[in-house]
Amino acid sequence: MLAAENAKAESARDEAVQAMALGQKKLIKVLKSSKSTEFARAKACQRLAVMGTKEAVPALSALLTHPKMAHYARFGLEPIPDPSVDDALRRALGQLEGGLLIGVINSTGQRRDAKAVEALAKLAEDSDTEVAAAAAAALGRIGTPESAGVLEKVLTHTKKVAGACLDCAERLLSQDNKEPAVALCGALLQRSDLPEGLRVLATRLKEPSGSP
Repeated sequence: MLAAENAKAESARDEAVQAMALGQKKLIKVLKSSKSTEFARAKACQRLAVMGTKEAVPALSALLTHPKMAHYARFGLEPIPDPSVDDALRRALGQLEGGLLIGVINSTGQRRDAKAVEALAKLAEDSDTEVAAAAAAALGRIGTPESAGVLEKVLTHTKKVAGACLDCAERLLSQDNKEPAVALCGALLQRSDLPEGLRVLATRLKEPSGSP
Protein backbone atom coordinates (compact mmCIF):
# COMPACT_ATOMS: atom_id res chain seq x y z
CA MET A 1 0.00 0.00 0.00
CA LEU A 2 2.80 2.39 0.94
CA ALA A 3 4.72 1.54 -2.23
CA ALA A 4 1.66 2.31 -4.34
CA GLU A 5 1.18 5.66 -2.61
CA ASN A 6 4.84 6.55 -3.10
CA ALA A 7 4.62 5.64 -6.78
CA LYS A 8 1.53 7.80 -7.17
CA ALA A 9 3.22 10.74 -5.45
CA GLU A 10 6.31 10.34 -7.63
CA SER A 11 4.16 10.24 -10.76
CA ALA A 12 2.41 13.45 -9.68
CA ARG A 13 5.76 15.15 -9.12
CA ASP A 14 6.93 14.12 -12.58
CA GLU A 15 3.69 15.42 -14.09
CA ALA A 16 4.13 18.74 -12.31
CA VAL A 17 7.72 19.11 -13.48
CA GLN A 18 6.70 18.35 -17.06
CA ALA A 19 3.86 20.89 -16.96
CA MET A 20 6.12 23.62 -15.57
CA ALA A 21 8.54 23.09 -18.44
CA LEU A 22 5.94 23.59 -21.17
CA GLY A 23 5.43 26.75 -23.21
CA GLN A 24 2.12 28.57 -23.38
CA LYS A 25 0.77 26.82 -26.47
CA LYS A 26 1.35 23.38 -24.99
CA LEU A 27 -0.12 24.47 -21.65
CA ILE A 28 -3.25 25.58 -23.46
CA LYS A 29 -3.43 22.15 -25.09
CA VAL A 30 -3.23 20.57 -21.64
CA LEU A 31 -6.22 22.66 -20.53
CA LYS A 32 -8.26 21.74 -23.60
CA SER A 33 -7.46 18.03 -23.76
CA SER A 34 -10.04 15.62 -22.36
CA LYS A 35 -7.15 13.26 -21.62
CA SER A 36 -5.44 15.69 -19.19
CA THR A 37 -5.74 14.92 -15.51
CA GLU A 38 -7.11 17.55 -13.14
CA PHE A 39 -3.67 17.71 -11.58
CA ALA A 40 -2.06 18.51 -14.94
CA ARG A 41 -4.65 21.17 -15.65
CA ALA A 42 -4.13 22.73 -12.24
CA LYS A 43 -0.39 22.93 -12.83
CA ALA A 44 -0.98 24.41 -16.28
CA CYS A 45 -3.15 27.12 -14.72
CA GLN A 46 -0.47 27.86 -12.15
CA ARG A 47 2.18 28.16 -14.86
CA LEU A 48 -0.04 30.40 -16.99
CA ALA A 49 -0.45 32.73 -14.01
CA VAL A 50 3.26 33.48 -14.50
CA MET A 51 3.60 33.46 -18.28
CA GLY A 52 0.06 33.65 -19.66
CA THR A 53 -1.01 36.16 -22.29
CA LYS A 54 -4.24 37.00 -24.11
CA GLU A 55 -3.86 33.73 -26.04
CA ALA A 56 -4.46 31.70 -22.87
CA VAL A 57 -7.61 33.54 -21.77
CA PRO A 58 -10.21 31.48 -23.70
CA ALA A 59 -8.88 28.16 -22.41
CA LEU A 60 -8.67 29.41 -18.84
CA SER A 61 -12.07 31.11 -18.87
CA ALA A 62 -13.67 27.92 -20.21
CA LEU A 63 -12.86 26.33 -16.84
CA LEU A 64 -14.69 28.96 -14.77
CA THR A 65 -17.76 26.71 -14.74
CA HIS A 66 -15.80 23.63 -13.64
CA PRO A 67 -16.48 22.84 -9.94
CA LYS A 68 -12.94 21.54 -9.30
CA MET A 69 -10.90 23.63 -11.76
CA ALA A 70 -12.53 27.07 -11.45
CA HIS A 71 -10.25 28.14 -8.60
CA TYR A 72 -7.14 27.29 -10.61
CA ALA A 73 -8.57 28.98 -13.70
CA ARG A 74 -9.12 32.22 -11.77
CA PHE A 75 -5.61 31.94 -10.34
CA GLY A 76 -4.30 31.74 -13.87
CA LEU A 77 -6.45 34.56 -15.19
CA GLU A 78 -6.02 37.22 -12.51
CA PRO A 79 -2.40 38.22 -13.29
CA ILE A 80 -2.78 38.31 -17.09
CA PRO A 81 -2.52 41.97 -18.12
CA ASP A 82 -5.10 41.94 -20.89
CA PRO A 83 -8.66 43.37 -20.92
CA SER A 84 -10.00 40.12 -22.37
CA VAL A 85 -9.67 38.68 -18.86
CA ASP A 86 -12.07 41.29 -17.53
CA ASP A 87 -14.44 40.65 -20.43
CA ALA A 88 -14.46 36.94 -19.59
CA LEU A 89 -15.04 37.52 -15.90
CA ARG A 90 -17.89 39.94 -16.57
CA ARG A 91 -19.59 37.39 -18.81
CA ALA A 92 -19.22 34.78 -16.08
CA LEU A 93 -20.91 37.08 -13.55
CA GLY A 94 -24.17 36.60 -15.43
CA GLN A 95 -23.79 32.85 -15.91
CA LEU A 96 -22.72 31.40 -12.57
CA GLU A 97 -24.17 31.03 -9.09
CA GLY A 98 -23.15 30.01 -5.61
CA GLY A 99 -19.49 29.43 -4.86
CA LEU A 100 -18.40 29.65 -8.50
CA LEU A 101 -20.03 33.07 -8.80
CA ILE A 102 -18.43 34.26 -5.57
CA GLY A 103 -15.04 33.22 -6.90
CA VAL A 104 -15.50 35.24 -10.08
CA ILE A 105 -16.75 38.23 -8.08
CA ASN A 106 -13.60 38.06 -5.96
CA SER A 107 -11.38 37.92 -9.05
CA THR A 108 -13.24 40.88 -10.55
CA GLY A 109 -12.57 42.86 -7.40
CA GLN A 110 -8.91 41.87 -7.39
CA ARG A 111 -8.56 43.19 -10.94
CA ARG A 112 -10.48 46.37 -10.01
CA ASP A 113 -12.57 46.23 -13.15
CA ALA A 114 -14.53 49.49 -13.23
CA LYS A 115 -16.67 48.19 -16.10
CA ALA A 116 -18.09 45.52 -13.77
CA VAL A 117 -19.71 48.02 -11.37
CA GLU A 118 -23.15 47.76 -12.98
CA ALA A 119 -23.22 43.96 -12.72
CA LEU A 120 -21.83 44.03 -9.20
CA ALA A 121 -24.45 46.59 -8.16
CA LYS A 122 -27.17 44.04 -8.90
CA LEU A 123 -25.30 41.28 -7.12
CA ALA A 124 -24.73 43.48 -4.04
CA GLU A 125 -28.46 43.17 -3.38
CA ASP A 126 -28.70 39.48 -4.24
CA SER A 127 -30.87 37.25 -2.05
CA ASP A 128 -27.81 35.06 -1.44
CA THR A 129 -26.11 36.93 1.39
CA GLU A 130 -22.67 35.50 0.60
CA VAL A 131 -22.92 36.64 -3.02
CA ALA A 132 -24.10 40.07 -1.88
CA ALA A 133 -21.21 40.38 0.58
CA ALA A 134 -18.66 39.37 -2.05
CA ALA A 135 -20.09 41.90 -4.52
CA ALA A 136 -19.94 44.69 -1.94
CA ALA A 137 -16.33 43.81 -1.12
CA ALA A 138 -15.44 43.86 -4.82
CA LEU A 139 -17.05 47.28 -5.23
CA GLY A 140 -14.97 48.50 -2.32
CA ARG A 141 -11.77 47.25 -3.92
CA ILE A 142 -12.66 48.79 -7.29
CA GLY A 143 -12.98 52.14 -5.51
CA THR A 144 -14.49 54.40 -8.17
CA PRO A 145 -17.07 57.17 -7.65
CA GLU A 146 -19.60 54.87 -9.33
CA SER A 147 -18.90 52.00 -6.95
CA ALA A 148 -19.08 54.43 -4.03
CA GLY A 149 -22.54 55.48 -5.19
CA VAL A 150 -23.70 51.87 -5.28
CA LEU A 151 -22.33 51.16 -1.80
CA GLU A 152 -23.93 54.29 -0.40
CA LYS A 153 -27.29 53.12 -1.76
CA VAL A 154 -26.89 49.62 -0.30
CA LEU A 155 -25.75 51.14 3.00
CA THR A 156 -29.19 52.71 3.49
CA HIS A 157 -30.66 49.31 4.29
CA THR A 158 -27.76 47.30 5.71
CA LYS A 159 -24.63 48.06 7.72
CA LYS A 160 -23.01 44.84 6.47
CA VAL A 161 -21.34 46.78 3.66
CA ALA A 162 -19.63 49.20 6.06
CA GLY A 163 -16.23 47.55 5.66
CA ALA A 164 -16.52 47.70 1.88
CA CYS A 165 -17.48 51.37 2.14
CA LEU A 166 -14.32 52.11 4.11
CA ASP A 167 -12.18 50.22 1.58
CA CYS A 168 -13.78 52.22 -1.20
CA ALA A 169 -13.23 55.53 0.60
CA GLU A 170 -9.57 54.70 1.19
CA ARG A 171 -9.12 53.79 -2.46
CA LEU A 172 -10.75 57.04 -3.57
CA LEU A 173 -8.60 59.13 -1.24
CA SER A 174 -5.46 57.40 -2.52
CA GLN A 175 -6.46 58.68 -5.96
CA ASP A 176 -7.08 62.17 -4.56
CA ASN A 177 -10.78 61.71 -5.28
CA LYS A 178 -11.97 63.29 -2.06
CA GLU A 179 -15.56 64.30 -2.74
CA PRO A 180 -17.10 60.82 -3.17
CA ALA A 181 -14.90 59.47 -0.37
CA VAL A 182 -16.15 62.11 2.07
CA ALA A 183 -19.74 61.56 0.97
CA LEU A 184 -19.43 57.82 1.57
CA CYS A 185 -17.90 58.33 5.01
CA GLY A 186 -20.66 60.81 5.80
CA ALA A 187 -23.27 58.21 4.88
CA LEU A 188 -21.54 55.72 7.16
CA LEU A 189 -21.58 58.14 10.07
CA GLN A 190 -25.31 58.71 9.63
CA ARG A 191 -25.99 55.15 10.68
CA SER A 192 -26.66 54.99 14.39
CA ASP A 193 -25.95 51.25 14.47
CA LEU A 194 -22.41 51.51 13.10
CA PRO A 195 -19.90 49.76 15.40
CA GLU A 196 -17.66 52.22 17.23
CA GLY A 197 -14.47 50.96 15.62
CA LEU A 198 -15.86 51.54 12.14
CA ARG A 199 -17.22 54.93 13.19
CA VAL A 200 -13.74 56.00 14.31
CA LEU A 201 -12.21 54.88 11.00
CA ALA A 202 -14.90 56.65 8.98
CA THR A 203 -14.32 59.84 10.96
CA ARG A 204 -10.56 59.67 10.39
CA LEU A 205 -11.04 59.25 6.65
CA LYS A 206 -13.54 62.09 6.51
CA GLU A 207 -11.51 64.63 8.49
CA PRO A 208 -8.57 65.21 6.09
CA SER A 209 -11.01 66.66 3.60
CA GLY A 210 -11.47 69.68 5.81
CA SER A 211 -15.11 68.85 6.39
CA PRO A 212 -16.45 69.21 9.93
